[in-house]
Amino acid sequence: MNFVQHILQRLAQTPERPVLQEVRAGQILSASCGELAALVKSARAFLRNAGVKKGDRCALLAHNSIRWAALDLAMMAEGILVVPLYPRQAPLELVGMMRDCGPSRVCCGGRSLADAIAEHWPEAPRIHLFEEIFDSGADTSSVEDTPVALTDDDPVTIIYTSGTSGEPKGVVLNVGNLNHMLGCTNSRLDLLMGPREAPDRVFHYLPFCFAGSWIVLLTCLTRNSVLALSTDLNKLVDEMRLAAPNYFLNVPALLERVRAGIEDQLKKKGGVGLKIYQKGKAAWFRTQAGETRGLDIVWMGLANTIVFPAIKKKLGPDLKALICGSAPLARDTQLFFSMIGLPVLQVYGLTETSAICTMDHPHQVTPGRVGPAINGIEMKLGECDEILVRGPNIFPGYWNRPEETAKVRSNGWFHTGDQGEVDETGNWAVIGRIKNLIIPSSGHNIAPEPIEELVLKNLSGAQQVVVVGNGRSYLSAIITGDVKKDQVDAALETLNAQLPHYKCIRAFHVDNQPFTIENGLLTANGKLKRDLIAANYKEQIERMYQPKRL
Repeated sequence: MNFVQHILQRLAQTPERPVLQEVRAGQILSASCGELAALVKSARAFLRNAGVKKGDRCALLAHNSIRWAALDLAMMAEGILVVPLYPRQAPLELVGMMRDCGPSRVCCGGRSLADAIAEHWPEAPRIHLFEEIFDSGADTSSVEDTPVALTDDDPVTIIYTSGTSGEPKGVVLNVGNLNHMLGCTNSRLDLLMGPREAPDRVFHYLPFCFAGSWIVLLTCLTRNSVLALSTDLNKLVDEMRLAAPNYFLNVPALLERVRAGIEDQLKKKGGVGLKIYQKGKAAWFRTQAGETRGLDIVWMGLANTIVFPAIKKKLGPDLKALICGSAPLARDTQLFFSMIGLPVLQVYGLTETSAICTMDHPHQVTPGRVGPAINGIEMKLGECDEILVRGPNIFPGYWNRPEETAKVRSNGWFHTGDQGEVDETGNWAVIGRIKNLIIPSSGHNIAPEPIEELVLKNLSGAQQVVVVGNGRSYLSAIITGDVKKDQVDAALETLNAQLPHYKCIRAFHVDNQPFTIENGLLTANGKLKRDLIAANYKEQIERMYQPKRL
């Protein structure tokens, strides 16, 4: 039984069980398995009447919702390749991806999105709004409860990469990829949650058009879970408390903000609570470094009794763990959450690996590492310590790009482009991207990401840091955020004292305006577009390398 059959069977077997929720305006709107199944049938009937058939591509352009999930399932049940797209992305970029894959239909969640696509793509295929798809009253009597026959090699989706450099490529994932991956995610969550009759309560705010986020949706649909969908990122904390989850998927940037927010609130309140927190935190971090002092046990005891549990309760009394992916999480942030009693389980992977290569074991977390390889796959280090992966999670290829596929696949191994290391227990760490390596005139190979992380850690108010210096005599940095020159000077003086000479940052440029998706300097999932940043800041970079006048 493949994953699509399994999900539809579960919906049919427990029609009254709540399965998906939307958190809207302080209220939770819930859909049962039966209601979701009915939406799937309506969408399948509509797609058949529209003449969409197995093997066709359909673009899915909308924000997360119960209907998004229903349409996704309906397309896969019909053997249609789902092309999920990010609704916040620029219309021209969206049109470029759709021209590449040639969808027979475009399904939009709202009129404004549909109008934007039509404006930039006059010859676009027929665009259907969700209201048309789900409220058409199409006859569902001929729609089976089971999906069309699918083999492991049948493709189910084309997910476009973020395009940190160059044009985004469509990653094709097939039934076999998903069958394997969902088995792996379920087994890890079983370890986290243990034997229980109650459903997992899961909160979710990341767009389904990203591979890791989509895997969360499908995993929840294959197990006893209730998945609550955020609908307003400005009310994320309130929505999370309302959903009262056991776990949810995060990106590092959010966890960094949560940590900073907690510490800012404690500073504003001041008093005994702040002192206990500061002393307890210092003691905790020293203990983790094997440098325990005389009164550390006392301060940790007080913090563990008075302060840390209160922080955890405020975040979510039922939280068992936080899951984090998309980029390496700062070790100190992972330690912070562990300190207050919330383990952060890291996940590493790429769209091409069905989103996941490694996952932390819930009971064996090593801060700063991303866990061991998932069951059934192999990982090793190649040239320049590049992480290579092979197994049933590896994508069959990029859509209509055989040459690009051949570049990243050889002898069964997928070349991730990530630089990593692995310890004697098989626990992996991701250091940076091979293509981001900076080689200054000294000849050293330098991964910029760890240095950028250190600058952010030491410079309060900084939002983003990009280290440059390829072919130059020293490293420089572009820094965004609310920071002043003297702050940067002080932070770099402290940081440089800890680094070897070839990794020291000798010059910098500050821009108070951050890189964003809207100004084109971040990808759809928030990654730095380093090539474009370097091009946009060419003059500023050149000034950082001009000889200093005496």
